[in-house]
Parts: sequence; structure tokens; C-alpha cells
Amino acid sequence: MGYVIALAGKGGTGKTTIAALIIRALKEKKLGSVLAIDADPNSNLGEVLGVPAGDNLGAILDQISADPNKVPAGMAKERFIQHQVQTTIQEEDGFDLLSMGKPEGPGCYCYVNNVLRGLMIKLIKDYDYIVVDNEAGLEHLSRRTSRFADILIVVSDASSVGLKSAKRIIELVNTLKFEVKKSFLLINRFNKNIPEDKIKETGLEYLGNLPLEPQIEELSLQGRSIFDLKSDAQILTALSLILSNSPLLVGGARGGGD
Repeated sequence: MGYVIALAGKGGTGKTTIAALIIRALKEKKLGSVLAIDADPNSNLGEVLGVPAGDNLGAILDQISADPNKVPAGMAKERFIQHQVQTTIQEEDGFDLLSMGKPEGPGCYCYVNNVLRGLMIKLIKDYDYIVVDNEAGLEHLSRRTSRFADILIVVSDASSVGLKSAKRIIELVNTLKFEVKKSFLLINRFNKNIPEDKIKETGLEYLGNLPLEPQIEELSLQGRSIFDLKSDAQILTALSLILSNSPLLVGGARGGGD
């Protein structure tokens, strides 16, 4: 089974950028095959990774749910959905990308979501690492993707609102009964000391912090990818230190679930 690293956090915390940075680190360290799953309806992960916009799974499933006749005659619906998943995956240099797309429309999704969860479980077995960029509500993780992760990184900024949001996210994870082996809090754009009791109140193990990185904002304005970030950037140095001190994050290919 591939090693699943899921990220979540309220909007504006930079979780998508951090997901992209982790994907860059896995690629550069040549730790194995990587599947990036953009499970945020805003679908920004591909842009940050420098991948041109392609098909997303949500649009395809919308069509199937709204009109079952979209399935070719003589082909089982499950086989058709599997084919659509495979054709939606964008193969890039050092990683593959699957965009989940927008939330569900008015059609009936019970069947397609059940099939999709099964297909996703099979799919992640084909990769050494899977990095999932989720929205704060974890909608896709609960309905369309597998309901487990080896690592959940909840990203917050150094604010009371961000930390409270992190606490709500882990409470949601517990309510929805996700199987998460280890949950961490990561503070992004760290600019001040945070009282230890505030971190403990989130119920998450503190992974560390990343500094504000001016280069990232500049790259974003220029429409350039995270791979254009200079190797001596402070945020890369900080993330590398976190990863090297956290073997659970990159503890070896196929180091996750059975």
C-alpha cells in the first residue's frame, strides 16, 4: 500500500503550497513514485506544480450521475468509471496528478462514489507516495477518496483563528471516523512565538513551523511553479529539516498501511 500524506487547513494558510513543496521534496529525493491528488474544489495544486489544467474527475462523474446512458453500451459502469479515472490522471516528470474537481451536483452519486472509493484504494497501491491536498471540509476525502491516511498534516498560520480551525478539522476527522495513523500541526508563515498551551489545545502533535517565503508570492504573481523556487530558499531549508527529523513522513517507500 502506498504511503498516504494528507493535508488540510482553512483557506489562506498555504496548505496547497506546502503540499507542492512535499511533492517537490519526494521527487528530488527520488524516494519512489508519487501521486498528487488535488481534492480541493479550487483545484490550485496543479497550477502550483506547473501542470497545465486538464480534465478533472468531478466533471466526468457529474456526467455519469446525471445521465447513466453516457456509459457505452456493453461496458459495465464500474469499468467505465475506472477508465475515466485512468484517463484523468496527468503524467508529469517525477509525479502524476489527479484532480478531483468540484463538489457533487444534483445527480445521484451514491453508486459512483462507492465505486470510486474502491478504485482509489486500488490506485494508491500503484504508487509509493500519495499526497492529498484537501479542502477544510474534507468533502472529497469523506466521499470520493479512501478514508485513511498514514499522516494528516493540518496547516495553520500563527493566529488564534487558524489554530481554532485546526482544532475543528481534527474534530471533524474523528467525527467522520477517518483512519489516520498520525496527525500533526504545521504552522506556516511563522512570524511570532505561539504559547505552548495554544498548540496543545488543537489536540495535534506539533510538527514544526515554516517561515514566510517572499519568493513564493513572487512566483505566484509570475505564474511560475514551485519547482522554480531557488534551492536555497528558507522555506525549503526549514521543510527539509522537518522531514529529516520526522521519519513518519518519509519513512521509506511503501512504509504506510498494509
